Amino acid sequence: MSEDQDFSQFVIRIKRKTDIDLSQYKEAQMKRRLTTLRMKHGFSTFDQYYQAIEQNRALLNEFLDRMTINVSEFWRNPVRWDVLRNRFLPEMLVTTPKLKVWSAACSTGEEPYTIAMILSELGALGRSSLLATDLDNNVLQKAQEGSYLERSLRDVPMDYRNKYFSPSEGAFLVSDVLKKSINFKQQNLLHDTFDSGYDLIVCRNVMIYFTEEAKSQLYHKFSAALKPGGLLFVGSTEQIFSPSQFGFETADTFFYRRL
Repeated sequence: MSEDQDFSQFVIRIKRKTDIDLSQYKEAQMKRRLTTLRMKHGFSTFDQYYQAIEQNRALLNEFLDRMTINVSEFWRNPVRWDVLRNRFLPEMLVTTPKLKVWSAACSTGEEPYTIAMILSELGALGRSSLLATDLDNNVLQKAQEGSYLERSLRDVPMDYRNKYFSPSEGAFLVSDVLKKSINFKQQNLLHDTFDSGYDLIVCRNVMIYFTEEAKSQLYHKFSAALKPGGLLFVGSTEQIFSPSQFGFETADTFFYRRL
């Protein structure tokens, strides 16, 4: 079996086992990441690696953790969060009795907790529904624990930091008020169906890893999940060209409004 056939067969088997479609990720990046992982354990082929995954749950969990992109920070790109806080959320709160918000591909929770802090400061946390989803159960568990190293808080405004975090054994714990406000749930963005009626969907710094076809599929699904006038907030390297083809218009830099 050739090297390409070996990897292609691995992709088919993984989809059958986990519903994760590796073919919808950029192949060069994903193959390089998984080859490094495979060789770390001494497997010379993906066939050998898959057989081991079938027998060893720890290897499967490690694989899932490696192929998902778990990079997250509080207030990543602060200027964009300021636009959300100072402009878009106040506009929504004027006309919407109860906000429905979704943090998609939330990783270890910094993003939904950032949203929750902003909503709390606007006096709107109690009238908001906040869902946070990710493919990886391990990172969702970390998010629910809400414990972070100080370097993760470097962009959090000091007044927010003092109000919503407490030091504990070399780390900082998120307040219970924020924890209770977020519903964490496992979800496969490329496979699962979405709920609808969202006022705001935040999905940042994950779509850059998908193929153009997969990104197009996701943009259509996000558009259908938003209310008319609802916003999609994307990452700083994820500008949508020709947003109208997905039923969006540009509302601001990295913000797209559903038509």
